[in-house]
Amino acid sequence: MKKPLKIVVAGEGGQGVQAVAEILAEAAYDEGKEVLYIPAFGVEQRGGVSLAYLQVGDEPIPAPKFEKADIVVALSGRAVRRTRQYVGPETIFIYDTHADVQEEELPKEAKRLIPIPGIEVARKELHPRVFNILIMGALIKLTSIVGLEDAKRALEKRLGHRFEKDPSLRELNYRALEKGMALVS
Repeated sequence: MKKPLKIVVAGEGGQGVQAVAEILAEAAYDEGKEVLYIPAFGVEQRGGVSLAYLQVGDEPIPAPKFEKADIVVALSGRAVRRTRQYVGPETIFIYDTHADVQEEELPKEAKRLIPIPGIEVARKELHPRVFNILIMGALIKLTSIVGLEDAKRALEKRLGHRFEKDPSLRELNYRALEKGMALVS
């Protein structure tokens, strides 16, 4: 990873966008990578779109802002519309198939569009609250931003107190991570 990988993750408040970015940032930092994470949220508790900007690289990150992302992850229809400005000809655009979005709203200029049935799979096979971890698994598989074991360690740091209270949550989150990885190629 020569230049920093620039990622935008967006979704509705409560979908775990910030948690995904924080966990990935923690895992990448623990691997010795340079990391910059900027949360952008305000009124998402009232239904707004939450954005997380994440850069990960092997060398110091030159600037906190960027115009075009390498990866955009949009978890809702409004997130799709809100993140279009970060899409360029080299951007991989990942979106949830459950998002309320018309095909013509998807960014045609993206290098690759990747639909993921994250909400559907989480509801049917896991639990809706691990939807974000499932998406994180897909992101890890597509980018190799961090290793699976480092992601699990970062999950432990972030959610370990919950895992202690309910050990079944650990396995549920690990399964969501692995299921997300299996959803993409």
